[in-house]
Amino acid sequence: MSQRTPIVGNAKFRAEQTVKQAVASPWVERLARFGYAAKGAVYIVVGLLAAMAAFGSGGKTTDTRGALATIVAQPYGRLLLGAVALGLVGYAIWRFVQAGVDAEHKGSDAKGMAVRIGYVISGLIHAGLAFTAMQLVVGSESGSRRGSGDSASQDWTARLLDQPFGPWLVALLGAVIIGIGLAQLFKAYTAKFREKLKLSEMSNTEQTWATRIGRLGFAARGVVFGVIGTFLILAALQSDPSQARGLGGALRALEQQSFGSLILGVVAIGLVAYGVFMLVAARYRRIATH
Repeated sequence: MSQRTPIVGNAKFRAEQTVKQAVASPWVERLARFGYAAKGAVYIVVGLLAAMAAFGSGGKTTDTRGALATIVAQPYGRLLLGAVALGLVGYAIWRFVQAGVDAEHKGSDAKGMAVRIGYVISGLIHAGLAFTAMQLVVGSESGSRRGSGDSASQDWTARLLDQPFGPWLVALLGAVIIGIGLAQLFKAYTAKFREKLKLSEMSNTEQTWATRIGRLGFAARGVVFGVIGTFLILAALQSDPSQARGLGGALRALEQQSFGSLILGVVAIGLVAYGVFMLVAARYRRIATH
């Protein structure tokens, strides 16, 4: 037994080193940057469509899936959406790498593990979005008929409500999403996102505009997360999954308020700004893979 233990230990060490070497390869960073660009493109489309709806120029309030359908309907849309799909796959892989090897050194305490679990969830969401995009590219009926974000949110909210302590689970999830929204607003206020940019490679003008669009973008995301979380808590209180909303539903809810067109227009511009900031991140973000 004593002779086998070092062998097992060495094998485990070699496996860990192999994984670290694999994720430290330049291709992981390229995938991550391509992923940020693809995510930015999707948010720009969502924001532009919502802005057009707010200012009476056509458009519609939709979610990321709706943005994918809009892209594929454009000239050379399948080619464009294929590139976006590959980028979203890259972004998902990057999120899994962040979680698996603790690329950003979040640690293994409760707070660090919570952040890393968030990376996994983000990776799964973007992997699912990439799958939807690929279905649209190949003309799959299941892809074109896939429900909106509202439908998906209502489906899994209904499943949660059917579980023991279901309303409490849904309310807790809503509170967590509101917390994420507040974190986004805090990030907008403090501009802490600047810490992850290669500021030394940017001119003063680039830094100034990156900060401005970043603040506007994260603030808009904070508002949207807050609305989504609030509707989840409402669904929990009423035991009614139809109250749940996705991104598109949150934007429509803003549009229905007093001065709704103005509110929606500001948030829509913020979502466009967030998309542009993702393009900045694709070029200037610090990306550690080990």
